[in-house]
Amino acid sequence: MADATVTTVESGPHQVSRRVRVNASAAHIFGLVANPHRHPELDGSGTVRETPVTGPDTLGPGARFSVGMKQFGVPYTITSTVTAFEDNKVVEWQHPMGHRWRRELNETSPTETEVTETFDYSTIKVPRIIEILGYDKKNGAGIESTLRALAARFA
Repeated sequence: MADATVTTVESGPHQVSRRVRVNASAAHIFGLVANPHRHPELDGSGTVRETPVTGPDTLGPGARFSVGMKQFGVPYTITSTVTAFEDNKVVEWQHPMGHRWRRELNETSPTETEVTETFDYSTIKVPRIIEILGYDKKNGAGIESTLRALAARFA
């Protein structure tokens, strides 16, 4: 699965979703995606830095975590809050600007799981600004890279 197929998922207005099949159980994958300290390992956007990352080793309902980021050469830190959580199935967090990142796991067999990642900007006041600035497309490309890295990790 070195060249994992990432597909586009229709998830509604002002949402960008992609899906990939991963050769691992949902529990195994969830241990990675629900640990904010490991997010830099999978980041396909090139914006998540190795340090600083603070917060719990495993996210849960209402958990808060901070991640070092870098865009346009400028380092900064964001603190996000978990807004949806179901063990081995869903983890979603809200960025300080109001948009959300969601990862859903659907185990199709004991050794294969569909992973869907969604950038949901329907929750911000003026979602159209994301499209005007091109962040919907940029984040779509980042999600595709992230999901390919995830699939390759378990290939």
